[in-house]
Amino acid sequence: MHTIDPAMESMLEAFVFETESMLEQLDDILLQSERAKSLTLENINDIFRITHTIKGSAAMMSYDGISELAHALEDVFYVLREEPGKLALIYDTLFDLVLSTSDFFKVELEKLQESSEYVEGNPSHLIQRLHEQAKLLSNESPTSFEPEKADSIKSDNTVFQPQSNSYEILIHFEDDCQMEHMRAFMLMTQLQNFCEILNTIPSNPEEDASLAEQINKNGFQLQVVPNDTIDDVLKCIEDSLNIKSYEVFEIELPDLSTIETTTLETHEEVLHSSEHNMDEKVVTSISGAKQSLISVNKTKLDHLMDLVGELVTAESMVIRNPDLKGLKLDNFTKSIRELRKLTDELQDIVMSIRMVPLQSTFKKMDRIVRDMSKKLDKKVELVIEGGDTEIDKTISDAIADPFMHMIRNAVDHGMELPEERIALGKSEIGTISLSARNIGGEIHIEIADDGAGLDAQALLEKARNNGILTKPESEYTDKEAFQLIMLPGFSTNEEVTEYSGRGVGMDVVRKNIEQVGGNITIHSERNVGTTFSVKIPLTLAIVSGMNLSVGNTVFTIPITSITQSFKVADQKQVITNVDGSEMIMLRGECYPIIRLHNVFQIDTNTTEATDGIFIQVESMNSRACIFADELLGEYQVVVKPFPTFFNKYNLKEQGLSGCSILGDGTISLILDTNGLLNLI
Repeated sequence: MHTIDPAMESMLEAFVFETESMLEQLDDILLQSERAKSLTLENINDIFRITHTIKGSAAMMSYDGISELAHALEDVFYVLREEPGKLALIYDTLFDLVLSTSDFFKVELEKLQESSEYVEGNPSHLIQRLHEQAKLLSNESPTSFEPEKADSIKSDNTVFQPQSNSYEILIHFEDDCQMEHMRAFMLMTQLQNFCEILNTIPSNPEEDASLAEQINKNGFQLQVVPNDTIDDVLKCIEDSLNIKSYEVFEIELPDLSTIETTTLETHEEVLHSSEHNMDEKVVTSISGAKQSLISVNKTKLDHLMDLVGELVTAESMVIRNPDLKGLKLDNFTKSIRELRKLTDELQDIVMSIRMVPLQSTFKKMDRIVRDMSKKLDKKVELVIEGGDTEIDKTISDAIADPFMHMIRNAVDHGMELPEERIALGKSEIGTISLSARNIGGEIHIEIADDGAGLDAQALLEKARNNGILTKPESEYTDKEAFQLIMLPGFSTNEEVTEYSGRGVGMDVVRKNIEQVGGNITIHSERNVGTTFSVKIPLTLAIVSGMNLSVGNTVFTIPITSITQSFKVADQKQVITNVDGSEMIMLRGECYPIIRLHNVFQIDTNTTEATDGIFIQVESMNSRACIFADELLGEYQVVVKPFPTFFNKYNLKEQGLSGCSILGDGTISLILDTNGLLNLI
């Protein structure tokens, strides 16, 4: 068991972040190569470097299980680098084995993040299998391998033989960036793609944590011969994280022992110095190299968003201060207008910082489709569109599991076996498409397959047997029948498998999506396919809402839920059913009426339909008309969750999703249309 030292938390965060990034790259290489039925030498080199880096990082952090497994995987790719033709010997088992190794790494990273007491997993079964593969490739014991020698990184005791285009580069990392020896090693592995020869001082920095202090003090020295031009090498350095500055020297002497070092502060300036009798010229010295990306703790972003929300609320309080009512303050109004402009811009920037592309979430589904296709003997490909669409990080994390479940359902339930598809005149390879686009402040995501589709009659029969029908079977439309799979306890799978039938159904998917303010609808056609359409907001922090009043209470409805608002001139438009429920006739169609004063037991004098106003809302293809006293206008509201002690009242199920503070200091209750419509 490892107890994580609080002082090491920053190093742990760096280790986890960098390892997760490399594992994503590893999975992507493997999946693309498997689809292409080809593992190129470039792919092999990339995988080798990834595993070598993970091995060194884990060893430095004393995570022996991760390090030993990475070393065993590195052994396999060391042999493949030397003799790529041997790939055919293990091709059939290689992808499954490497992906299983990647899964082990991911599980260990999750454990490291979840608890301060880390208990290492046992990778011995994977190590044994990797050793067997390595032995098969080499016809000798895998323990005799020396993969470190394959790095084309010479020891500093090795004489570096300069060529006509040789350079020395002295790199300084940012102050207090920590783990300088590992950052030097990671930079070194990145530069290998651009260098024919690469020598470093100190050599093999990843093997000795004490070198971090030396590198921090003296810098990290590279001696390189570029594959093409020095510009490629410099761009790689500039694009790397935590680089404070670097200096480049072109070497013209064949003997390194005669070279003197000079530090110059010029940028893109070439100097020839005869005063020091040097045959070396300075090509470039750059201070403060380009830094395009930084990592920020999500907690800090959450706090920043909270502060911006408070600023928006405070600004609204100033603008609507009752002491200013009736006063003509031209200069004040002009200043407030400028303040509003700056506040809106600040709000947009802070929200954009929290936005992440959906690509990483979508890519995870690629692996699920691949694994299930193999285990279920189905041929399925995943097509991704709109992965660059951005969404709030909090929402992105929340929708990953629901999407995973829907993809599993599409392969397990929806896709036919190849012979069945051929018999139906379809291609033997099924297609699942995952697409996203930004429409009017919402993200629309579709998960579509060209499989068997849903059988409305079978769904109704299943619902009837489970006793969950709410009206006669004959009155259900196909669309309503499809929505039945979203109800708790409804499952179309009779057998418990690795992927379904374990009590987690589409009702959980719907609940998770609704928790982030989204909704889901289903369209299906028998033997043609099924499409799940998901609408979710860009962010949960600040939303555009329509404020309305009921008595002395103010409610806010998200604009995205509203289809229209209207008044009625004739009480006869309201129809009262025998059970006391009300409907309203609108352009030939009847919609249920939700009287907020009845739902929340609020005293009001506005009870006649002709006195108040109706707001038509929509969720999951269901529509209803909310009755309120009056509309107060559209506002940007900062969403505040209810205190935790309210959780026992299930307020969301009763139609409330949160609250907001208005400009005059009063509280507005934010309505959850999904919850309200479920009350009908």
